[in-house]
Amino acid sequence: MESLTLRASPSTASPLLRHPGRRAASCVRASAASNGSGEPDLSVRVNGLKMPNPFVIGSGPPGTNYTVMKRAFDEGWGGVIAKTVSLDAGKVINVTPRYARLRADPNGAAKSPIIGWQNIELISDRPLETMLNEFKQLKKEYPDRILIGSIMEEYNKAAWHELIERVEESGVDALEINFSCPHGMPERKMGAAVGQDCALLEEVSGWINEKATVPVWAKMTPNITDITEPSRIALKSGCEGVSAINTIMSVMGIDLKTLRPEPCVEGYSTPGGYSARAVHPIALAKVMQIARLIKEEFSDGQSLSAIGGVETGNDAAEFILLGADTVQVCTGVMMHGYPLVKKLCAELQDFMRAHNFSSIDEFRGASLPYFTTHTDLVQRQQEAIKQRKAIRLGLQSDKDWTGDGFVKETESMVSN
Repeated sequence: MESLTLRASPSTASPLLRHPGRRAASCVRASAASNGSGEPDLSVRVNGLKMPNPFVIGSGPPGTNYTVMKRAFDEGWGGVIAKTVSLDAGKVINVTPRYARLRADPNGAAKSPIIGWQNIELISDRPLETMLNEFKQLKKEYPDRILIGSIMEEYNKAAWHELIERVEESGVDALEINFSCPHGMPERKMGAAVGQDCALLEEVSGWINEKATVPVWAKMTPNITDITEPSRIALKSGCEGVSAINTIMSVMGIDLKTLRPEPCVEGYSTPGGYSARAVHPIALAKVMQIARLIKEEFSDGQSLSAIGGVETGNDAAEFILLGADTVQVCTGVMMHGYPLVKKLCAELQDFMRAHNFSSIDEFRGASLPYFTTHTDLVQRQQEAIKQRKAIRLGLQSDKDWTGDGFVKETESMVSN
């Protein structure tokens, strides 16, 4: 694995908390060197982590054990974020069924495309030691590939510190903090219960960043009024990056035959997390807001990992155009399998060829400047209409006549 050095000194742009000893190369975001093949280069370097492409397995079932994570690396994913672990997996009890789908056909025809996916699944129910041993084995077999541990713990500083220490000892390259799981753990101040409470988030982020020695990404919940508020707190507390979005709290639907909610477990259900294609526009908006926050308030290489409804290379291109450094896929893998990464890479390269982009860095954030306020849109349109009217009216003064364009200038003032 590429060696990591100390992070750059704090920028004056924001009063960041920095922690001596944190392993992270210069936090500057940059595409890796040209691949020398003449093809668009998909490689990226984020917070000192070098990946062959920006596509990362999002935390969830696709990263639940050694076998599936190995498959992800073999298929060519740029990185893998394992399913979230905690100290006591014995408290995690899943139910079945725990998924429900929404199809494009209003009648739910079996062949109709799946546009929405709901889960009521909890974090990993496997013993922590088992997961850690599998992390070690993966890093032994794939020393140059990026493995990120996703962690979540109860409101207890000592527990957080123990979990961080044990997970780091397994050799993971970074940590993603699950501040955003929308179901199952709020009564224990876990997941979204932290991400939705900025005071709690600041305190817990402080605990995490005083202990962690690898890059830390804070995974944000969309189930909040303004996603920039917790994102700002996480970054100011020392996190190197933000991941967004986790799933959206939802009720998938009611079975109109049985009158019971879905997914139905012994006749009952509970609200869960919504994902897949239908959430993509919402994710784009949240990612845009966070990207603007990072651009305007942070300048020390803070990164953004985008999540939400990615099934094509074009979906990923949209996130990168808004400023994302990496793009996570979870539900897409559950529906299409691990080989999906090959399609994503090919389609993203097709997009890059169409625009003559040779690297990810060349177009990252290119669309971000084109977002503005509605008031500004009105002003811009009024000015454009004024200019178009001026052109139709022709010359405004005798001094505007020119010899070369005399005929066209005359025609511009003819009414029929």
